[in-house]
Amino acid sequence: MHLFQQQAARDLDAALAQLPIIDLGPYFGGEDGALDILAAEMAAACATVGFFYITNHGVPEDLIESAFAQSRRFHALPLEAKQRLSLDQNNIGYMAMNTSMQAHSTVHKATTPNQNESFFVTHDRGPDHPDVRDRTPLRGGNHWPDDLPGFRDGVVAYFGALNALGQRLLPAFAVAMGMPPDYLDDIFADENNATLRLLHYPPTQIKSNDFGTAPHTDNSFMTILARTEVPGLAIRLSSGEWLPPPLIPGTFLVNIGNMLRRMSNDRFLSTPHGVIVDGEHDRYSIAYFHSPNPYRTIRVAPSCVDAAHPAKYEPRLYADMMHEFYRANYFHQTQHGKIKVQDIYD
Repeated sequence: MHLFQQQAARDLDAALAQLPIIDLGPYFGGEDGALDILAAEMAAACATVGFFYITNHGVPEDLIESAFAQSRRFHALPLEAKQRLSLDQNNIGYMAMNTSMQAHSTVHKATTPNQNESFFVTHDRGPDHPDVRDRTPLRGGNHWPDDLPGFRDGVVAYFGALNALGQRLLPAFAVAMGMPPDYLDDIFADENNATLRLLHYPPTQIKSNDFGTAPHTDNSFMTILARTEVPGLAIRLSSGEWLPPPLIPGTFLVNIGNMLRRMSNDRFLSTPHGVIVDGEHDRYSIAYFHSPNPYRTIRVAPSCVDAAHPAKYEPRLYADMMHEFYRANYFHQTQHGKIKVQDIYD
């Protein structure tokens, strides 16, 4: 058995003991003191494990179920139809099975392609949107199938709900870092960088160093993950153990990405995670990545710096870091009629 599987197969109660369940209800309900309580809970989770569940998040269950139904419809299309929507320079569109690899991951040496296919969506900017018209890098439009009625509307509705949820959580993350509630407002203004990824995994065929998605950290600010009943995800704790976060009805699983780790001066963890689908059933998940506007400068929060903990990172334009990350992790080349793209998302 793969080492990843051996460790991830341990008692699910151990995973629950490590991963807190955070109730957003009091905060969203405007209760007195709820922001400070929520921020303290999030700070503890971010500093110790980098993953946590959220409940009472406000996203209707039928909207989540509809998004999964749309994902299954898309991935059931013929490969030729999906490839007409192939991934573009802005990382939007379709990525085929076995065409991605975490070759530059700092937490794992990938030697085989990831066994998943994905469809990436961002803000639904029309052809007349100034950024689309001017071909502004990192601000492109979506690619939609012509023969899938209702798909666009369903996916856009879910994207909008998750983007709104991400924005509502920003004050709590700011306070968790020791800053005022509005500290993150500017860098997330004027259309934050956001990506929705509809993932499909067949059962993982393990021959050597094979994964559905190889171990990695996310390059986002945070990730909000919805899953179905087929397991596969495991996270690596600071002890080195791999634990599978169990599926808890009514919750999303949230994890911290590299941008929040950077802003917190490494106070918060961007925790490695990966996927192996063990069994006979296909796995579907929907990962939403919430990040700042690409054309804002990312700085270490002043509250995370003192004489004993100087800033580890210089201020950088987020777009520059994204381009560097793409250049380090993506290449397009034709080999046996297939496009190989190095993957950076969950």
